[in-house]
Amino acid sequence: MTTVLAGFRDGWIVTRRNLLRYMRLPQLVVISSIQPIMFLTLFNFVFGGAIGATVAGSGPYINYLLPGILVQTILFGSLQTGVGLSRDLNAGIIDRFRSLPMSRSAVLTGRTSADIIRSSLVAMILLGMGYVYGFRFQNGAGDAVMMIALILAFGYAFSWIAAFVGLAVKDEETAQLAGFLFIFPLTFASATFVPTATMPHWLQVFANNQPVTFAVTAARHFALGTPSGGAEWKLLAWIVGILLVFIPLSIYSYKKRS
Repeated sequence: MTTVLAGFRDGWIVTRRNLLRYMRLPQLVVISSIQPIMFLTLFNFVFGGAIGATVAGSGPYINYLLPGILVQTILFGSLQTGVGLSRDLNAGIIDRFRSLPMSRSAVLTGRTSADIIRSSLVAMILLGMGYVYGFRFQNGAGDAVMMIALILAFGYAFSWIAAFVGLAVKDEETAQLAGFLFIFPLTFASATFVPTATMPHWLQVFANNQPVTFAVTAARHFALGTPSGGAEWKLLAWIVGILLVFIPLSIYSYKKRS
């Protein structure tokens, strides 16, 4: 029990260290917020007139779009876990941590926790911009909180995939590029921007059975009250599965790499 409590304590210390770094680099949060706002603005005002007609049953296109952009934003933010770990390893900071009497897993839990807190702030900024553009929750405050919590849990799970990737490659640039290799197909070949029914049949098979579609469908269910088809439970199964696989893999890779 003492070892477990010490692990939580060490994880919190590393989390605080990473949060302090973000506070000293406010431009990182600002730039992280600009990209999703650009996606939201461009898709809503440039493509919304054409795409919005295909989702008229959901009301204004912004209501359909924002939950998807939120999922995409949190996933993109999770890539910073791998980038940050790779940077710390190459800078020798991890070697300093190894010389301290601290839990080995604290470096990973501290990084993933700090990154999801940063992503939460970016999500709040994006939600505020969505309200400016006309987005409104249709199902009340309780379901709004459930939507945000589920998306953040999904992003947290993906940050462990990013951690594994960041530990597996040799530099932070490669970690970022490697992350985008699987994030981009998952986000664009999904229900993020358009209904999957508009896609070719062979692509629908993939889009309808991958976790980003489950996340977006569940988010729209909580935000708008649209049918989910059990997407929230399928997403929870994906979250648990990802954590069960990639937390041990990341810890093993960290020990092997350091």
